[in-house]
Amino acid sequence: MKVLSLFDGMSCGQIALNRAGIKYDTYYASEIDKYAIQVTQKNYHNTIQLGDIAKWKEWDIEKPDLIMGGSPCQGFSFAGKQLNFDDPRSKLFFVFADIIKHYKPKYFLLENVKMKKESQQVITDIMGVEPVEINSALVSAQNRKRLYWTNIPGILQPKDKKIYLKDIIENGVVDKEKSYCLDACYWKGTTIEQYINKKRRQVAFTERRTEEAKKIRKEFMQKYGRDFSPRRAKELIPRNDNKMNCLTSTFSIKEHTLIDEKLYYRKLTPIECERLQTVPDNYTEGVSNTQRYKMLGNGWTVNVIAHIFKNLKWN
Repeated sequence: MKVLSLFDGMSCGQIALNRAGIKYDTYYASEIDKYAIQVTQKNYHNTIQLGDIAKWKEWDIEKPDLIMGGSPCQGFSFAGKQLNFDDPRSKLFFVFADIIKHYKPKYFLLENVKMKKESQQVITDIMGVEPVEINSALVSAQNRKRLYWTNIPGILQPKDKKIYLKDIIENGVVDKEKSYCLDACYWKGTTIEQYINKKRRQVAFTERRTEEAKKIRKEFMQKYGRDFSPRRAKELIPRNDNKMNCLTSTFSIKEHTLIDEKLYYRKLTPIECERLQTVPDNYTEGVSNTQRYKMLGNGWTVNVIAHIFKNLKWN
């Protein structure tokens, strides 16, 4: 079986093939990010890197049996400017479609974000199949709704594996069952100001006695002239069941209410983000944390792709 992965990134598709038990003898990858390529080659030495998808007509490859890819989503995402196909990155979908038309593989898989119905219909008409929407929350610790266009038959919703955010953190506690969707901008950091302004809600909480907590506390004191400590117990809203109200990551400076005085927020670690995407621990090790966060945010939830691939019928 020969595989062509477009916009391969750090090769989440290759992890998924292996996890689904699908045998392949050749894996072609089209990717231009040098750090993602570095991570791929570290983990899968035999990957054949082809470079820029825009130069696909120059490739000298055997006909692939499976072509897959997650074309850039920035133009479609509701979190962006929603330029749709006017965004040059989102226009790369048409290159993906041209490659499918040229090679006519037995199977194809395209992934993208939820988008406006008009844009979704354009992709559906060209691919010739309706998309399947799957939320990564069923097989991971994050909410991540994505659309999958594929001719792989019999794709059903995966069973809920009941994986929660508390199950994947390395230390500390969390304030929600599922993480927010991991994005490629997580590398920009979780500063105290961003946290308070609700611009970076992807957080866990850590013990105040650690060096990390001390640094956070010092930074807060310098910026706001007051300690980032919880309100006294007598000031909490009383309940009849001896429980405190649900902890959220959206409290204000004046109304912050943590479980106890030992807790301070922190950003998720690269390993925790790998676990959100159901990527093996330390898979992205070897490049800077900035690049690890970027490629993980751009990557696939491996367990979702493996679920889809289990329906591949290959002789």
